[in-house]
Amino acid sequence: MPLTSRPSQEHFRTVFILAATILIVVMNTTMFNIALPNILKDFSLMPSEGAWIVSGYSIVLAIFTITFTRLSDYLPIRTLLTIGICIFSLSSIIGFLADSYLWLLIARLCQAAGAASIPGLSMVFAGRYIPMTRRGSAYALIASATSLGFGLGPVIGGLITDYLDWNYLFIVTIMVFIVIPVLYKFMPVEKAEKGHFDVIGALLSGISATMFLLYISTLTSYYLLGGLLSASLLWWRINRTKSPFIQPELVKNSHYRRIVFTSYIGFTLHFAVLFLMPIMLEQVYGRGAAAIGFIIFPGAMLSAAAAIYVGRLIDAYGNIKILFLSQVLLMISAFIFFFLAGKSPYMIMIAYMFTSFGFSSLSSSSTNEVSRILPKEQIGAGIGLKQQMQFIGSATGSVLAGILLEFSAQPYTAKNFILPFGSLIVLMTASTLVLWLYSYKIRRLEFVQKTDI
Repeated sequence: MPLTSRPSQEHFRTVFILAATILIVVMNTTMFNIALPNILKDFSLMPSEGAWIVSGYSIVLAIFTITFTRLSDYLPIRTLLTIGICIFSLSSIIGFLADSYLWLLIARLCQAAGAASIPGLSMVFAGRYIPMTRRGSAYALIASATSLGFGLGPVIGGLITDYLDWNYLFIVTIMVFIVIPVLYKFMPVEKAEKGHFDVIGALLSGISATMFLLYISTLTSYYLLGGLLSASLLWWRINRTKSPFIQPELVKNSHYRRIVFTSYIGFTLHFAVLFLMPIMLEQVYGRGAAAIGFIIFPGAMLSAAAAIYVGRLIDAYGNIKILFLSQVLLMISAFIFFFLAGKSPYMIMIAYMFTSFGFSSLSSSSTNEVSRILPKEQIGAGIGLKQQMQFIGSATGSVLAGILLEFSAQPYTAKNFILPFGSLIVLMTASTLVLWLYSYKIRRLEFVQKTDI
């Protein structure tokens, strides 16, 4: 994609616009987490079934995120954003009119297809137009908007669910449509290029991700075999087509894989927590949707405010130190949830402060690190694939939490949440070890390069 303008400080204002759009998209996710107990009751669903409202959204988000980022190599970013926002807004209308679980799920999946254009393309825009000296701040701004969305979503979702109905949550998301004329005014003009989009690769990627999550939620061997088969075909495809959906160089890059794994685990933990908190607060502590939203709100607001300083820290001290900071924060949150969540709802509030701050730090620093270690021509595809794996992590977290919770019978007690919260400590241990290995390998590589010079 030939650029009509070089990286510039002026493009930072466009990042603000994109961040505002991301805010609404993230709110769309967390609003439904808060409404989940009500939806489970309205449609007589088990937690693992209701989890698909969240995880199904994440699956589609994962598939279409990398699709939009790959298309940005050939089509203008603002054109792709316009298409995505239109799909997202129209799906919100369908969701508002939904009167059954099937129509609700359809609306959510269609919403995800449109919403997928926004976070991935925002990252690509920052990587393409923001100078490296301020790119950490740009990614931190996007992470801040994400954290603010996680904070406002529960509050707004809780109030709407308590005083109106969960259908009215879709009214909030329709507002993203007003961003389109603003984007056309401020986004740089790009020219479309002829290129080949690997449709077969995109389908195989989506099938692999779906089969993987279906296996986690059902433990049916047929889904595992189907996932392994589709993944094998995908690997065969990307190594033999001229313009593959996923660049094989990315998959073979061990440094890139380790950063993606760390991000995947971070998203798994965050969305497992977002799934478990409303159910625990409702069943163990008897809190309503609005009260649940206000318990979650302080942590997300703290993260949103701190994300600006995280960007400055990234620019000043580098990505790896902030990545380790994120692991420490997320590990602390996992321990608080495991040991203290059953003692008081305020312990849940404190634990989520660490979760949200750690998640924000991880999101911005990992994306900036990817843009640093990859060649310029691979940044768009690399960020897209990373986003896909993160959203698969989101779906994994919701489904895994639902399955572990269902080992116990309703109504749930505080003891029933020990197993799902304990699994988060295991996940963070693995993530921290992988990050340590990444740091060691990078330091060793940089030492060798300096020695050669």
